[in-house]
Amino acid sequence: MLCPECKKSDTRVLDSRDDDRLIRRRRECLRCKYRFTTYERIESPRIKVIKRNGNIEDYSRQKLAHGINLALEKRPVTCGQIETVIDSIEHEITKLKTKYIASKQIGKFVIDKLKETDEVAYLRFLSVYKSFGSASKFQKEAEKLAKDR
Repeated sequence: MLCPECKKSDTRVLDSRDDDRLIRRRRECLRCKYRFTTYERIESPRIKVIKRNGNIEDYSRQKLAHGINLALEKRPVTCGQIETVIDSIEHEITKLKTKYIASKQIGKFVIDKLKETDEVAYLRFLSVYKSFGSASKFQKEAEKLAKDR
């Protein structure tokens, strides 16, 4: 680990905290005494995604994050909350212990997490996921969501 201040590799770990998917380490440079924090994330799963049209492509955390960020755009959700949603979806994917997953299954995971996080984002994502062709379909889902609460 290089010190961000003096670029030397002599650092020591002062404190380490971890949960299921992330390790936070507080470090100190032995040369310049600069203190900084690093985060270690468990590597994204090496999974192939089977698209609706039958094509197969590598799983991409960036693609998942992009879709979630679009749904949560201009919503009162912090970056930390978004990362937590993405991490929990990846955790669900990893728990399946499979090398292939349908994009539809990933979409279901996203829908479940967005429903817990933000109802507007949930409806936005659902409207794309289910290809709503009219406002009445959107309205029916919104009414269904209101009844569930």
